[in-house]
Amino acid sequence: MQSDDAHTIELHGHTVAYRASGSGPVLLLIHGIAGTNAVWDEVFEQLAEDHTVIAPDLPGHGASGASAGDYSVGALAATLRDLLLALGHDRATAVGHSLGGGVAMQFSYLFPEYTERLVLISSGGLGRTVNPALRLAALPGAELVTSQLGNAARVASDIARAVGRLPGVGSGSRVRAELARSVSALADRETRAAFHATLRAVIGPEGQRVFAGDRLYLAEVMPTLIIWGARDKIIPIGHGRRAHAAMPGSRFVVLERAGHFAPLEDPDGVEGALRSFLREEAPATPDPNRFRELLREGG
Repeated sequence: MQSDDAHTIELHGHTVAYRASGSGPVLLLIHGIAGTNAVWDEVFEQLAEDHTVIAPDLPGHGASGASAGDYSVGALAATLRDLLLALGHDRATAVGHSLGGGVAMQFSYLFPEYTERLVLISSGGLGRTVNPALRLAALPGAELVTSQLGNAARVASDIARAVGRLPGVGSGSRVRAELARSVSALADRETRAAFHATLRAVIGPEGQRVFAGDRLYLAEVMPTLIIWGARDKIIPIGHGRRAHAAMPGSRFVVLERAGHFAPLEDPDGVEGALRSFLREEAPATPDPNRFRELLREGG
């Protein structure tokens, strides 16, 4: 994280860390579970050339403090709404990766007046299937395992980060460094508690608990871009394809070189798709009457 764009703010008595840079229309970048805003490192400065870019660490993640205990996607979305307002911004394009995609969808659903567009990158909340490792981590007692994994991963994380900074090292090493950092962070008790609370709010032994499928038709009033890595082994690309078919007017971009961490694995592809979308799709205009009609038709 760059020191000149790293900030903290107190919201409701809790510390929220975030990066902010640039000027212009606001992009709110939302990371995934056990992650930090570092997942946006490869696109952050480029996007800040002509946008105000805000990339928070979600509560209980990275440099942000723990929440009061509610790590549901609704609570996380409300925190981001409050962050946006506290920083003096009225609206933003919400860009979410993995769990952050689920938070972005909830943000646009609960607070459409604050949302200009919606961008989902290998998003959670679009189907039930998820990598078995995450289902196992949601089981009762899994804290004992993640604690040991976190302690063992600390050394691996230091090595991976150092290797990832070497000239000529590919994006795969950056992803490994980010994964090692995520696992090593679980050695910290508060971080581990936040991870499991967040995970269990969205994933159970049978798969993803939170599923937006019955509300995707509401995307008619929200310009939406879906980006997926063709090699994603965490959340199947089929989730993105089905969501695209169910979301009127949405765009779907497949990045052939990327897996689950497209912002790190193919930052040029992510930036290009995002810029085309921002250029060609005007911000949503809140229309309560049309929203009401959709609810009646969809119900």
